[in-house]
Amino acid sequence: MEVAAFCEPAYGVRSLGDIVPAAAIALGSPLGPAPTGLVLPDAASYVVFLIDGLGAQLLERYAHAAPYLSALLETSSPATASVPSTTSTSLTTLGTGLMPGAHGLVGFTTRIPGTNDLLNALVWDADIDPVQWQPHQTTFSSLQAAGVRVTVVNKREFNGSGLTVAAHRGADYVGVDRVGERIAAVVAASAPASRQPTLTYVYDGDLDWTGHRWGVASSQWLQQLAMIDHEAEQLREALPADRRLVVIADHGMVDVPAASRLDVSTDDDLRSGVALVGGEARFRHLYCTGGAVPDVVATWRERLGERAEVLSRSEAIGRGWFGPVDPGVLPRIGDVVVACRGDFAVLSTDGFPYENKLIGMHGSLTPDEMLIPVLVD
Repeated sequence: MEVAAFCEPAYGVRSLGDIVPAAAIALGSPLGPAPTGLVLPDAASYVVFLIDGLGAQLLERYAHAAPYLSALLETSSPATASVPSTTSTSLTTLGTGLMPGAHGLVGFTTRIPGTNDLLNALVWDADIDPVQWQPHQTTFSSLQAAGVRVTVVNKREFNGSGLTVAAHRGADYVGVDRVGERIAAVVAASAPASRQPTLTYVYDGDLDWTGHRWGVASSQWLQQLAMIDHEAEQLREALPADRRLVVIADHGMVDVPAASRLDVSTDDDLRSGVALVGGEARFRHLYCTGGAVPDVVATWRERLGERAEVLSRSEAIGRGWFGPVDPGVLPRIGDVVVACRGDFAVLSTDGFPYENKLIGMHGSLTPDEMLIPVLVD
């Protein structure tokens, strides 16, 4: 696989964190300065449909399977996910308008400061208060306070989950589990009442699940993409013409063949000086024993070579990957971070045994993972 240059996050210009602020301006209820490169047309009602795993380059590559969505590419430009390009980080960036270094969800799994335990930001941990972990006001709650009716339409099981509270608190929640009731709920929630503008956020995770299980080059993924395309078109047809639909994603995906996998669990040299392995296979957080960071960086750089970018925490922050980092967030970031290039992945099967069963993965900064569509209809 040809190794493409990394795609750096366009925070404050055209990124996931700029979507809701741009919609707020279009609704007539600005939350602050306009994003530099993201302008949405004025409307009294916005529906933000997030398709988990639908990278902009994947949509271009497989446009034949998604005629409705791919047609919208002609009048749009992509934005970027946040870093790492993973669901928990991206959904919180979307819902808060903040960079990861501020909102604090800096990976799929990250160290709980002062412990040797990891917080899985999708499953969460009953002992961790999501409001303390992510204490900032969300853009959803700010819009509600400004007089915009904000609704989240998502699976019933996600109502009140740690990630939902951290990323999307402040909005009304409508639980749905099927496509038909999802579309009906969005149409109902997005209806302006007494001239009150509305913003409705709706999420579909089936494409991401299919990509992880079967890969983005699979017939299963293409069939799921076709179904998502039909769902988006049905949603647009069900919405009155004066309501705007913007289709986005949280990240893309890369297929990782068996020959491109390295398992750190069976490699004593790579485990030397590493007390805890976090993150995910395409973007690892390494938490080191005292004084071991320089040796860990040197060993990992030598072993991985051009297959990955290995940076100390301060180097990664200096690159702007997380944006400005709050002091309380610093220890959640690995002492060393490993961002994979091409189709390479660093597995840790002793802590994450399911990783070797995945075909599609994400988390790093390749264009396939970082570029997301912003499709307005």
